[in-house]
Amino acid sequence: MSLQALVRRRSSGEIRNLTTVSSSLLPAFGTTTDERYLNLKNMSSLPMIADIVALVVYSAWASPFELAFREMSIGPLLIADLVVDVFFAVDIVLTFFVAYLDKSTYFLVDNHKKIAIRYVKKLHFAMDVASTMPFQQIYQIITGKPHRNEFFAFLNLLRLWRLRRVSQLFSRIEKDTRISYSVARFSKLICVTLFAVHSAGCMYFWLAVHHKTPGNTWIGKQVEDFKHRSISLGYTYSMYWSIVTLTTVGYGDLHAENTTEKAFNILYMLFNIGLTAYIIGNMTNLVVHSSIRTIAMRDAFNKMLQYASKSRLPEGLKEQMLAHLQLKFKTAELQQEEVLKGLPKAIRSSIAQHLFHNIVANAYLFNGVSDDFVTQLVSEMKAEYYPSKVDIVLQNEVPAYFYILVSGSVLLFKLEPGDMVGEIGVMLNIPQPYTVRSRRLSQVIRISHQHFKEMVQPFTDDGKTIISNFIQFLKGLNGEVLEEIPCVTELLGDLHDEHLTQNEGTHDNVSGYHEDDPYEEGRAENTNPVSSLVPVRVKIYGHHPNENKMGNGATPKLILLPNSVEDLFKVAGLFI
Repeated sequence: MSLQALVRRRSSGEIRNLTTVSSSLLPAFGTTTDERYLNLKNMSSLPMIADIVALVVYSAWASPFELAFREMSIGPLLIADLVVDVFFAVDIVLTFFVAYLDKSTYFLVDNHKKIAIRYVKKLHFAMDVASTMPFQQIYQIITGKPHRNEFFAFLNLLRLWRLRRVSQLFSRIEKDTRISYSVARFSKLICVTLFAVHSAGCMYFWLAVHHKTPGNTWIGKQVEDFKHRSISLGYTYSMYWSIVTLTTVGYGDLHAENTTEKAFNILYMLFNIGLTAYIIGNMTNLVVHSSIRTIAMRDAFNKMLQYASKSRLPEGLKEQMLAHLQLKFKTAELQQEEVLKGLPKAIRSSIAQHLFHNIVANAYLFNGVSDDFVTQLVSEMKAEYYPSKVDIVLQNEVPAYFYILVSGSVLLFKLEPGDMVGEIGVMLNIPQPYTVRSRRLSQVIRISHQHFKEMVQPFTDDGKTIISNFIQFLKGLNGEVLEEIPCVTELLGDLHDEHLTQNEGTHDNVSGYHEDDPYEEGRAENTNPVSSLVPVRVKIYGHHPNENKMGNGATPKLILLPNSVEDLFKVAGLFI
């Protein structure tokens, strides 16, 4: 579905951020959209508020200013007002071609007649027209003479209706991930404050100008004949009084002199209470939001230290706990689970394939396996970070996971990215034979023993390849490592003996066959002795047969003896 049909653009540019598109445009789950919803006419759009925001800002400043300083509305600002009104008149015309969302069906309506009827019936149309009409110029054209009545000055305040566009713009900016939320929020608070200060100052000056005794006003006591002084002087005094009152400084040099001004001051100060609370509340939320992570980290550290002290843990273990907790907060934005938790599984899998597929495919254990198996394996893997000198695998712990090193280094072996740790315990289903500790900051990906077994079962050939790779790895271990893992030494010895026995048995069986069989010409071509032997049935246990165990592992399984130890490992992995 092309989103270009849903939003009016200045040019042929594309929508690059879906956060700027209203959520009401998206169809609900389970609904069926027809072609009219997908293929709207070229003029169907949402109003592009950013195009006219500068004109709205001008209207917000000019309307109160022209009320206080009337001579500006019929002088330098007259042409600017007419130009702005023309732009908003064009916007009214374009609104008749803007598709709207039907709240009953949640479909966009692009029928021009329905759009026009809906727009005319709403209050927005009447207010848009009233805020755009140049009433004073129309009156002058009809009567042939200018009119300086204050009634037209108050009609110009209808232009403040356009401020709703700014509110909508800030709502979109706050949802736009390309712009900092704090910057957008602070900008909004600054704009609200400046508009309040400007409007109150202009209104206060208007009260002084229209008082019956100009000398008995807040500015008349300080500036004689202020009506005939410069506009910049009057505007400066007005802004000074407004800011001093808003910030509750109250120097006392400018104060109300008559009842009208006192009443206005009361209303303005009551308004300031709400505005100040709104500003402080928003700023507090921004500050708390920026420091909430630090507060959570300090609380977690305190709880961990209390637990370590209460349990009398050794200093080395306490340092590992502190290092791991500190790394957790420092790399929270890099944690795969935290970042990907809210995404669909297909997207998570694609990201995991992009990050770790080559690393897993190059690991020795999966050398030569199918790409389908590697793809499924990577989708189930989890990424983790370990700080320096922290245990990754503990000796004699249950072989729940094995790990592939992505970056960093460990103390056990000189491993490189793509090497594995913990796989011996998982493959042999024995307690981990050694402890693995990180040498420096390391990133690993891990998979559980249970998931690995479940994924191997459908891939028979890959399972054989994995076992073969594992045996080759065991044969390449040095003597020091083999001394730490006695069962591996016994396993390699059994494999060697089996290989010799198979070779001797093949020679003896073939020789006896030639001596006993007088029909040499009719002799079969098959020289494999295993195929001529009767299959042997054996019982396998999940423990030593002499041990008495209760539970699922107590019942032996009857199987046909495989042809090799590699196949026996595979069968044991399926039943144990």
